[in-house]
Amino acid sequence: MSQQPATGPVVHAGAVAFANHLPFALIAGPCQLESREHALTIAAALKEMTERLGIGLVFKSSFDKANRTSGSTARGIGLEGALPIFSEIKERFGLPVLTDVHEASHCAAAAEVVDVLQIPAFLCRQTDLLLAAAATGRVVNVKKGQFLAPWDMAHVAAKVTGAGNPNVMVTERGASFGYNTLVSDMRSLPVMARVTHGAPVVFDATHSVQQPGGQGATSGGQREFVPVLARAAVAVGVAGLFIETHQDPDSAPSDGPNMVPLAAMPALLARLQAFDRLAKDSAS
Repeated sequence: MSQQPATGPVVHAGAVAFANHLPFALIAGPCQLESREHALTIAAALKEMTERLGIGLVFKSSFDKANRTSGSTARGIGLEGALPIFSEIKERFGLPVLTDVHEASHCAAAAEVVDVLQIPAFLCRQTDLLLAAAATGRVVNVKKGQFLAPWDMAHVAAKVTGAGNPNVMVTERGASFGYNTLVSDMRSLPVMARVTHGAPVVFDATHSVQQPGGQGATSGGQREFVPVLARAAVAVGVAGLFIETHQDPDSAPSDGPNMVPLAAMPALLARLQAFDRLAKDSAS
């Protein structure tokens, strides 16, 4: 049975609604924005499968992977190169777009195009970054740091709402467990909902199976456990799922080991949708 409330705040990213009591919405796309053609291909495929299933979709990709394990690995095409691509995705497919911001100076420029500003887990307590994101009025999705307890997110969310922006979501992406390993405590999902007064809770199923620095100069991952953890999260009850995907994860420039192959997404989403319906029907 779902542990989430039957009602609560609803946050809208474009036409996509996120709320802990509503059917889950999906945040998905490639980890790193590789090129215009690649982003359009992934966005088109995701739009087709989610429309067929009736799942709300926010397209996600990062213009800069500022926290790569090694300084020699590819970071991305940068904000200036990314914004026209994000704009085209919005216009061509009618999809809201999410991207990470790493500095306060990124927020206003990114908010001119994207619908959701995401605060990376390592930066979730950076007050100036949170306030700059809040000031844009866009949805702010904050990933819980691997070093934080779920109840600590009350203070993180309050920085955004206290700045006058009620459009905040919080995301679980695993907690550090020894070296190069993360674990997901499903108790954190209802806890974060409770301490943030019902803010939509998202479960990041792909970064939760990441093995930070696990391959030496890059991170490893165990993508075979993405469906396992995602099913557990929707059984608890979440507003959204965050799943990075790629047509050939093993050739991706970032986070390949924990990304879901694009071809596997339709079956995975259909199964998760069935779990989500069962959990939320039981709670109603």
